[in-house]
This record gives sequence, structure tokens and C-alpha cells, in this order.
Amino acid sequence: MWEPLHYEFMRNALMAGVLVSVACGVVGTLVVVNRIVFVSGGIAHAAFGGIGLALYTGLPLSLGAGIFSVGASLIMGAVSLRNRHRTDTVIGVIWAVGMAVGVILVDLSPGYHVDLMSYLFGSILAVSKSDLWFMLPLDLLIVLTVLFFFREFLAISYDEEFARVRGIPVNALYMTLFCMIGFSVVMIIRIVGLILVIALLSIPPYIAEKFTSSLGTMMVLSTLFGILFTILGLWISFNFNVTSGAAIILVAGVAFFLSLAFDRVGGSNLTPET
Repeated sequence: MWEPLHYEFMRNALMAGVLVSVACGVVGTLVVVNRIVFVSGGIAHAAFGGIGLALYTGLPLSLGAGIFSVGASLIMGAVSLRNRHRTDTVIGVIWAVGMAVGVILVDLSPGYHVDLMSYLFGSILAVSKSDLWFMLPLDLLIVLTVLFFFREFLAISYDEEFARVRGIPVNALYMTLFCMIGFSVVMIIRIVGLILVIALLSIPPYIAEKFTSSLGTMMVLSTLFGILFTILGLWISFNFNVTSGAAIILVAGVAFFLSLAFDRVGGSNLTPET
């Protein structure tokens, strides 16, 4: 069981999984509660344009992905606040344009880009200590922001009109939330790839929501579920020689369907007999 931890790359992968789980637990909870899961998928796929830009210009891939992620977050946030009826259309357009820009810039970049597939499907086993030092301040920024504005995020998540009446800066908080999603996406694509971002942001909070009605407790449980899925996924990846990111999401997916099954069993048990 402990054999994988003898290798430095596995220890780095485990630490990266913990850091990403914290971001997913906190931000993912707000994403699920506010029902903006589709936004995270749009931001993730738009980030591919940043990866293409980084390859074309020679910038660090994380920096390129970050620029596009945060830029897409701000655009989606502004559209959501001004015209929510058109949000899904704008997200779909940004999603497609970001991917298209990325593909074209990759085509125009010289050489063969071996790192490209790792950003599509993740490469947690290739995480270095410098990557961990990049993730840590992003984690701290996200956690401290949510802690400082926790009451405000709680208010806008469950009763936006009440929050506006109380004078809470709803628009500014929504834009902050969208930016935090962008930062989280930059971290997550290194672990499971941009194609699987939605699963890691939504599955742990969805399961955690079944066990509590408290937003704070939901964030903690979601983080713990994320860590558990990461550990099990890495163990499966190490022992069966399969892609780590996909293994992590597969574990999370199994947990998701088990939670649905338990819901059905519980519901049937609570049904009165006739």
C-alpha cells in the first residue's frame, strides 16, 4: 500500500492532488450550489487557447492557460450578470473559440509538442516541486478569499435578492467567484486535464451535499472526498499502469453512481407500505 510513496514523483503527485482537492472542495462547492457547473467547463476548454498561445510564443504553459482562463472567466461573469438568458450561448461560443484558437496556434507552432496531451488528459505524475509551489499560493488565495467573504458568498448562493437588499456587492462577488474558478482550472488541468475538469469540480461537492446542509461543512467534506478520490486513483494508476487523471475521475464517477444508488435505496425504504 505504501510502496508508491517511496518514489518522489508519487509524493509530488499526492501533494498536488491534495492542493487541487482543496481548491475543488471550496470553489466546486460554490459552483454546484450556484448551479454554474457549465461555466467551469467553458473556462477549462477556453484555456486551451492559452496553451496554444504559450506554445506559439514560448511562454510557460501555466501562464498562457491562466491568462485565457481568467480572461474567459471575466467575460462569462460579465455576460452572466448583464443577460443571464444568453449565458449558455456565450459560454458555448467562448468554449468553441478558445479551443479553435488553441488548435490553430498549436498548428502554427514549430516542433512536436509532447506536453500537449498532458494538458488535455492530465499528467499528475509529472508534477514537479516548482508546480507545487505554483499551486500553493493559488490555494491560499482561494481559501483566504472565501474565508474573508464567507457570509457574503453564503448570502448570494442561497438568496441573491436578499443579498442585494442588504447592500452586499453581489456583482463584485460573482466576478470574484468566476476568477477563482479560472485559477482552479489552471491547477486542475495539470492533474486531470481540461477535458475532465468538470468532473473534479462537481462530483465531490455533489456527494458532500447529501451529508450536510451547511455550506462550510460541504466545502470540508468535498475537499476530503477529493483527497480520497486522488489517493485511490493514484493507487489504481500505479498498480495497473493506467492514466492517473482518468483513474482519479473513474473513482469519483463510481462514487457518484454509488451515491445515486444509495439515494434510490434510501428513497424506497422511506416509502410507506400500502
